[in-house]
Formats: sequence, C-alpha cells, structure tokens
Amino acid sequence: MARYVDGFIIPIKKKNVKDYKKMAKLGCKVWMEHGAIEYYECVGDVMNNPWGFPFIKFAKLKSDETVIFAWIVYKSKAHRDSVNKKVMSDNRMAPENLKGKKMPFDMKRFTTGGFKVLVSA
Repeated sequence: MARYVDGFIIPIKKKNVKDYKKMAKLGCKVWMEHGAIEYYECVGDVMNNPWGFPFIKFAKLKSDETVIFAWIVYKSKAHRDSVNKKVMSDNRMAPENLKGKKMPFDMKRFTTGGFKVLVSA
C-alpha cells in the first residue's frame, strides 16, 4: 500500500524538551484522531556520528541544543491533505488554546517537508 510522510527537523534547547513533549503528546492525539496512520516524535541522542554529515552541523546546533526528528505517516498525499485540514481546524490546535505558551523552539530554524515513500518494510 502506498504511503506518504510529513517529516520534521526541529532544533531545540535541551531545557525545552519537556515542554515540547507536552505539545507533541497533544499533536499525536489530534493527528491520530483525525486519521494519521503513525506518528513519531524523537529526540536526539547520538548527534555526532563519525560517518556522514553530523546532525550537530546539519542543524547548526549549539552546545545547549538537541534536535527533534519527527514524522507522520498517511495513506497517501490526498489522505495527508485531508487529515491536515481537519487538524488545522481542530480547536485544540489553535494558538489561543495552547494555554498561552510560546513555542518551545525557534520557528525560524524548524523545517518540514512532504515525502513519497521510496522503500518500506
């Protein structure tokens, strides 16, 4: 079965991971309720591997930062568009309903993209 994935790379201060986790739990609940197939939010652990281009350099991480690597899986791009439309109209996701808290990361350094699945198991 074809799949479509939204992927995210989010540099974040280590001290803000706890606040981010609260936000991510809400995101997981909302996306799954509206039809996402899978939802993952992962926090960096080993960021300076000896091979490849390290996440530390890729995300331009400072010494007090780590990275969130996240993805959401959908049936197709059309399914993703449908789910995201529902999520964006869900009152729980409205900024004024997020308990007035500011984002725990810098939105100017956040990146996302939509991906066609090339290989899966």
